[in-house]
Amino acid sequence: MTEAPPAGPDNLRIREMSIDDFPAVFHIGEQVFTAESFQNLYRTWDEYEVTTFFNSDNELCLVAEAGGVVLGFALGTTVTKHNSPWKYGYLVWLGVRTDIQQGGVGSGLFKEIKHRMKEQGVRMMLIDTSADNHPAVRFFKKQGFGDIREHVYMSLNLSRKSRKKPVKKP
Repeated sequence: MTEAPPAGPDNLRIREMSIDDFPAVFHIGEQVFTAESFQNLYRTWDEYEVTTFFNSDNELCLVAEAGGVVLGFALGTTVTKHNSPWKYGYLVWLGVRTDIQQGGVGSGLFKEIKHRMKEQGVRMMLIDTSADNHPAVRFFKKQGFGDIREHVYMSLNLSRKSRKKPVKKP
């Protein structure tokens, strides 16, 4: 990965993602959203995450760059529920290179995606993260999120052999 230039407010640029940004965005996502770090991650990070959002909501696919180097990204979408006057914004992925986290890049991306969602008529913005992802919870609290609710998330690994012993018939 290219060494990150300083990402101060004067040289940080937030813009819509282009196709040329796909490799950098994908690699940052690979670096940040690992199975080792997020064992309960219910969505997997793969190339389809980038292309799907780019093809459906490209104005909510943003990158942060400084000196021509992509430092982070945000992928979002909007949801309009049937028979509801509300439009919801959902920030699905927000990733910043691990070597420059806590340097303002994530805040810049969040501020811009929030602005774009408001322009699209979004009345409520949603994010989700694992309850034990303390850095993400702190980050989103700083951005104004509240009403934190934990939910039960269960998984069943179907590739594992069952530990139950078969019932023997007499």
